Amino acid sequence: MKNTVLLISANTYKDPYPVFPIGLSYIMAYLQEKKPEIQVKLMDLNLNPLEEIENFIKDFNPSYIGISFRNIDNQDSHIKFDFVSDYIKLVQLIRASSKSKIIIGGAAFSVYAEDLFNLLKPDFGITGEGEESLYQLINCLENSRDYRQIPGLVYEENQIITVNPRSQFLKNLKPDFNNDLIDYYWNESGILNIQTKRGCPYDCIYCTYPLIEGTKVRNLNADFIVETLQRLKIEKKINYVFFTDSVFNINNDFNVELAEKIINSKINIRWGAYFSPHNLDKELLSLFKKSGLKHIEFGTESISNTQLANYSKHFKVEDIFNISDLCNELGIYYAHFLILGGYGETNETLKETFENSKKIVNAVFFPYIGMRIYPRTKLQEYAIRDGIISKDDNLIKPQYYISKNVDLSKMKEMAKSTGKNWIFPDDDMSEINEMMRIKNKKGLTWHLIR
Repeated sequence: MKNTVLLISANTYKDPYPVFPIGLSYIMAYLQEKKPEIQVKLMDLNLNPLEEIENFIKDFNPSYIGISFRNIDNQDSHIKFDFVSDYIKLVQLIRASSKSKIIIGGAAFSVYAEDLFNLLKPDFGITGEGEESLYQLINCLENSRDYRQIPGLVYEENQIITVNPRSQFLKNLKPDFNNDLIDYYWNESGILNIQTKRGCPYDCIYCTYPLIEGTKVRNLNADFIVETLQRLKIEKKINYVFFTDSVFNINNDFNVELAEKIINSKINIRWGAYFSPHNLDKELLSLFKKSGLKHIEFGTESISNTQLANYSKHFKVEDIFNISDLCNELGIYYAHFLILGGYGETNETLKETFENSKKIVNAVFFPYIGMRIYPRTKLQEYAIRDGIISKDDNLIKPQYYISKNVDLSKMKEMAKSTGKNWIFPDDDMSEINEMMRIKNKKGLTWHLIR
């Protein structure tokens, strides 16, 4: 059958809760708008087991199958889960079931494009945002036109894999919220994901956001975002969303516009987002709260100025103190996510982080131990220089930079001595999550341990 596309979300990792496949939702809506004659279906491995997908492929017989790979692993240096073997199995099943063109993408593929292309053997891949590139690729294949200049396209020719660069980006995007997906993710996680902007201008030594989304920040259409929130609230009674931007408070002119439009819509919806502990003041945060801001997850990483500099962060410990006080004053729940034992960490800087945590009231601290090393980051360069990895290591198998100058064995003891709320990756949150499920509570769970 001509003009049929099946999109598959391959992510099955659910800790601490399953994450709505927002990228594929944008792609589905984009294809249906730009190419209304096309028939697009979306399946999700969280809802549809492999056997069901296999049977659906045989019945639907799509011309193109797009697969999104969100994560390579679980990013936990203590308990490591590797998802690549499952991805290989999925692609092999599709190959055995169909003659469809297989096109892969997603955040994981954008970071490991050439290596995953070699492993999975698709027909094509797309790095970064996939909407326009997939649309162009389908048009080229249908009309036997040259596809080799499509931005972000990954293809193989004469046994050479080419990864095209990307310089143009989209702004006016609408997601397509499949009803089955909405019901599942709302019931299971109590929160739905929406993007307000793409791209990250910062240069943190470990981060892949600039590789996945680019360094140029693009604000999406504020009216479309509000329309989507209204539709979710009216049609599905969804009243809590999470803005999945790399950092929400990058472009505050746009954020003010968005907040004011949410307020004027009288939609009465609650939301949270990832924030940086700088570029905020009381007036701005008060506006966000009025628009529905309920909780903030700060990408703080350390409460030591020495370590913040080592990580190439763009704020100081004083900023962390100030924004924490401001959240308490305004009644906004907040958590600080930290990286302990990463590049440059010493027992002294670690002690400084724990001591400074004592000065922060009503926070929850989520520490990760060590830094996951990703390709094309500064951390990769440092790890090669320091002999932790070799320059030939493709880093698909999880590798971590854990400072040799810290005593990890005393970390939990030091955290406990602060008298603050620390949740380590191996701590059990099942009791709180189960309580939330029984009470049918929506939104964040970690504030309950405060």
